[in-house]
Amino acid sequence: MVNLYLLRHGETEENVRHILQGHMPGTLTPQGMQQAATAAHALLPIPFDTMLVSDLHRCTHTADILFSEWQRMGKHPLPTRTSTPLLRERDWGSATGMVVSPEHRITIPDDVESISAIKARARIFLDFVSQTYPHQTVLAVSHGFFCRILQVVFYNKEIADIQPMKNVETRCLQLP
Repeated sequence: MVNLYLLRHGETEENVRHILQGHMPGTLTPQGMQQAATAAHALLPIPFDTMLVSDLHRCTHTADILFSEWQRMGKHPLPTRTSTPLLRERDWGSATGMVVSPEHRITIPDDVESISAIKARARIFLDFVSQTYPHQTVLAVSHGFFCRILQVVFYNKEIADIQPMKNVETRCLQLP
């Protein structure tokens, strides 16, 4: 069994402004940086074997903060860290950068990554983790919507059945 911990990145300037980030790098706010530092303290007791990180900046920055906090607190040995595009957020295509909120709704363009494509990527990731890290504890630093889809696939549920994750919220999946 693999204990897979999902961690959503810290708050970004784009989150605050309700911007569809998709594959944009994203910039952590001061609060997002503090959230990551606080998460490092909360996760300190968990003996992670490795960390997998979305290759988008808001996740790599969150991971950098986790590592530096753990190092400062004397956590040794530090887990290895691997960056992967499998953990990327949904590709919003031509909607990337648009403001979306209850007051600003948009029509989803045809070039947005489909739910079926995201689910397929999630299945590939879950299978990769199960096969590559058997009997290990893995931390995956990713994005809100993609973490939600990972749970949809894992639990075989509908999107509406899975609550959205807050910034730096952690959830654990026990993979066979």
